[in-house]
Amino acid sequence: MAEKARGITAVYAGSFDPVTLGHLDVITRAARLFNNLVVGVGRNPDKRELFTQSERLAMLQPHLDKTTNVRAAAYVGLTTDFVKHVGGHVLVRGIRDFTDLSFELLQANVNRTIGEVETVFLLTSDQHVLTSSTYIKQVYEMSGGDHSRLERLVPANVMEYLDRRLGHGRGTEAAEE
Repeated sequence: MAEKARGITAVYAGSFDPVTLGHLDVITRAARLFNNLVVGVGRNPDKRELFTQSERLAMLQPHLDKTTNVRAAAYVGLTTDFVKHVGGHVLVRGIRDFTDLSFELLQANVNRTIGEVETVFLLTSDQHVLTSSTYIKQVYEMSGGDHSRLERLVPANVMEYLDRRLGHGRGTEAAEE
């Protein structure tokens, strides 16, 4: 394996609402590439969040405890400001498909222009290419919390958070009028 770049702190920022196995895959891979990785749990003004930032941090933490060079922190405001606040050098972004790439290229250029922060793209592993936090919430609600439909997409501790927030067992019965 190639030697890690010296002294580079990367930031993997997102809403992680909820964290998925795809997110954890990117975290694991980025942690091998950089000396330090900060997982930034931010707020997306374009999305209605299901979980608080504290809950999202709590969902992430058990998966970060295994690594010595990864930590998580919540933030508000511009991601580029957060990167500088934590001493970061680059942003890490996971790319699932062409739609992600198109959006992320634009965002990377904005981040470089307004914050002088470079972006490194990691292609999502094949088994996680269709994983989306938005779809996970929808599948959970529409399938009545059927764990078997989501066990390959989210870790067990996240399923527990979904159960508590969305109510396990909803949606499996015919709608009552």
